[in-house]
Amino acid sequence: MDPIISAGPGDMAAMPAAASDLIRDSDTAGFMADVIEASSDVPVIVDFWATWCGPCKTLGPSLEKVVVEAKGAVRLVKIDVDRSPELSQQLRIQSIPTVYAFKDGQPVDGFQGALPESQVRQWVDQLIKQHGGAPVSPIDEALEAAEAALADGDFSNAGALYAQVLNHEPQNITAMAGMARCYLKAGKPEKARELLTQATPEMLTDTALAIVLNAVDLAEKAGEAAGQIGELQARVDAAPDDHQARFDLALALYGSDNAAGAIDELLKIIRKNRSWNDEAARQQLLKIFEALGPMDPVTVNGRRGLSTILFS
Repeated sequence: MDPIISAGPGDMAAMPAAASDLIRDSDTAGFMADVIEASSDVPVIVDFWATWCGPCKTLGPSLEKVVVEAKGAVRLVKIDVDRSPELSQQLRIQSIPTVYAFKDGQPVDGFQGALPESQVRQWVDQLIKQHGGAPVSPIDEALEAAEAALADGDFSNAGALYAQVLNHEPQNITAMAGMARCYLKAGKPEKARELLTQATPEMLTDTALAIVLNAVDLAEKAGEAAGQIGELQARVDAAPDDHQARFDLALALYGSDNAAGAIDELLKIIRKNRSWNDEAARQQLLKIFEALGPMDPVTVNGRRGLSTILFS
């Protein structure tokens, strides 16, 4: 996985702030979610139209174009009156095209007939000025989608999205930290290290980058120790109170993708002597929790075990 190389500058157009997120078809059943509830965030424009309506075919493309240009400050919902007659009756649609704008669940403006594109743009601009709706940044949309993909374990798509952001904003801390995490999840700490060398000293003071840098250090050390599991296990079996051997075993286990086993060994040290080597076991445990992420089940179980020991 080398998405930072494969994503080009033009790929930002493919980020999640696309027309498909801003324009949708709906009906009576979907009106509450698509219009009433959605209008609590930004104004929602509703276009009532029909396939047989000539003026609708003129107005529709203009509305869609202007909404896309607004970059998330408004959304557009299209209602085919022939498929939603009950809704048309409730809203007293007398002729089409009819356009209503909703904000916070209430109609706030509207017009009838096929306006020229310039007038549509003026109407939408005025709607945004009066009823809010800040444009959604494609960068923010991409970062949100990347975080969701990473949380779902889709490291390839998450990495591709982070790479797109970095191609446009090379010093975006969130994207850099996320990209490094993707490399770590893919078992490539050396690529994560290479990426982080592009960060300035000031950037590395950011908590997100500091955490991922610790995770890279941990992964590199664990990778070096991974081949010593058998030897270290034998030392621990022979001398259960050899905390250094158990500490090294935990590191080796982590390097072999056995984070749960590593946590168990560190908890054993803390249970027997929590202050050993200036609380080295607890510090190592916290680094593993950070590397795995707070929502990882292994982290959750490990924190529960640590709390049981510390507060017993």
